[in-house]
Amino acid sequence: MTEKTIKEWQEEIHSIAKDKGWHDEQRSEAEIIALMHSELSEALEEYREDNKDVYYEDGKPEGYVVELVDVLIRILDHLEGRNVNTEEVLREKCDYNRSREEKHGGKKI
Repeated sequence: MTEKTIKEWQEEIHSIAKDKGWHDEQRSEAEIIALMHSELSEALEEYREDNKDVYYEDGKPEGYVVELVDVLIRILDHLEGRNVNTEEVLREKCDYNRSREEKHGGKKI
């Protein structure tokens, strides 16, 4: 069985979101970014509650890593809607990062 590419996941995620009505109304870029951020906040809360592993609540996967995946889902959905070739941009960014100095020349964080 062949693993899905990022593009295939991106297309599937976007299709599911559209089918479930998440694209029925247009959202601003700011709102979309805020929704991504809210998933990160949920991940932080799960981490603080020491829910680092996947657990299930009424059949729904929950936990720190699940919330991080939710961030990824929101990002891939958005990038597909903008027709971004995520694999190409990811490859270009990683190539660039490989060429950078350690800690990008002295950044603290």
